[in-house]
Amino acid sequence: MRIGELSARTGASRRSLRYYEQQGLLVSARSPSGQRCYDDDHVQRVALIQAFLTAGMSSRTIAQMVPCMTEPNMERARQSLTAMNQERNRLSSTIDSLVAARAELDHLINVNLNFLANAAGITPRAD
Repeated sequence: MRIGELSARTGASRRSLRYYEQQGLLVSARSPSGQRCYDDDHVQRVALIQAFLTAGMSSRTIAQMVPCMTEPNMERARQSLTAMNQERNRLSSTIDSLVAARAELDHLINVNLNFLANAAGITPRAD
């Protein structure tokens, strides 16, 4: 498939796909006329890249993890594993912070609901 179809199938812009290639996150074959050619595996790779970017990973960090997925060897696998563990720890910390923030927000919502109920003379709900 060409870049337009990959873009349509993944929701990534053509510009983003070119950027992924520049960063070494995505590798395409070239047609005799120089057009980029992709296959179904690229659709999954783009989805993975997008998920990692959405999770706050930099393209540089993702590139550190890619070699073990494309051309595995012992040294690349070790380096990739280090990067993966660092990102996993960062994500876990972020998740913990988000869960704590949500709990605090839930508490404030209940305080506000109770205030509104009391101000209106309604029995507060028990959550």
